[in-house]
Amino acid sequence: MSENETPTLKAFSLLECLAASDHAMSLTELARVLDIPKPSIHRHLAALEAGGLIIRDAGAKHAYTIGPRLTRLSSTVLNHGDVQRQRHAILKSLVADIGQTCNLTMLVKSQVLYLDRMESPSPLRLDLQPGTTVPAHSCASGKLFLSKMSQDKRHALLRQTKLEALTPNTLTDLDELDTELERINVRNVSIDNEEFVLGITCVAVPIFDDKNNCIAAIAMHGQVATTPLTVSLSFIPRLQTAAQELSKTFGF
Repeated sequence: MSENETPTLKAFSLLECLAASDHAMSLTELARVLDIPKPSIHRHLAALEAGGLIIRDAGAKHAYTIGPRLTRLSSTVLNHGDVQRQRHAILKSLVADIGQTCNLTMLVKSQVLYLDRMESPSPLRLDLQPGTTVPAHSCASGKLFLSKMSQDKRHALLRQTKLEALTPNTLTDLDELDTELERINVRNVSIDNEEFVLGITCVAVPIFDDKNNCIAAIAMHGQVATTPLTVSLSFIPRLQTAAQELSKTFGF
C-alpha cells in the first residue's frame, strides 16, 4: 500500500483484502499483508466494524471478514444499470415460462448472495430480497458452488461456519455433504429437497464464464404442495437456457 494513500483509500484497500481472502484475517495478518502499522489497522477495523462493513468471524478469535452492509453493496454494484435490467428481463421471461419463482445468485465466502429474484404469481412467498445471504450448505445454489471447489478448499471454507440444520433435511454431516457434492459436480444440477425451508424444493444450474468456471447460478423454487420435485426437474433445460443467456451479462 502506498504511503500517499488517504485514510479513506487505506480503508478501501483493507476491504479489498478481506473480500479477496478465502479466510477470516486477523489484525496481525492484515498489518503484514497491507504493510500498515497495527494501531492504524485497528482504527480502520473499528470504524468499518461499527459501520457494518466488516464483522468478527465466529470461527476464529480476533479475525475479521466482510459484513452484511458490504455484501449488500456488492449486490447493488453487480446489478447496476443496464446489466440489472438485462438480467431481470431474462428472469422475468423464465418465470413466465415455468410459473415458478427464480433467483440469480453468487457465492460470497460461505454464503449465497441473492443478486436478483423474480417471484411467481403464487401468494405464498419467501422473503429473499436481492442482497440477502443464506448458508451455502443449505440451498441448491450453495451446494452447486461448493461442488465446484477442490475438497481441501471446500473443507477450509466450511470449517469457518457451522453446518446448521435449518430443517430436518439439511445436510450437516461433512462426509454426507461431500458425497452429495460429488454427484452435483458431475451432473451440473443441484437440488434442495426441503433443506432450507420445509415445504419448498429448489433446483439450480450453473452459470459458466468463458473458461468454464462457475461464477453464478440460476435456481427455481417450488412449493411441494403444488409443484412436486419431479415437475421441478423437468424445468432443467429451460433453466440451462436462461443460464447461457445470463452468462453474457457478466462481461467476458
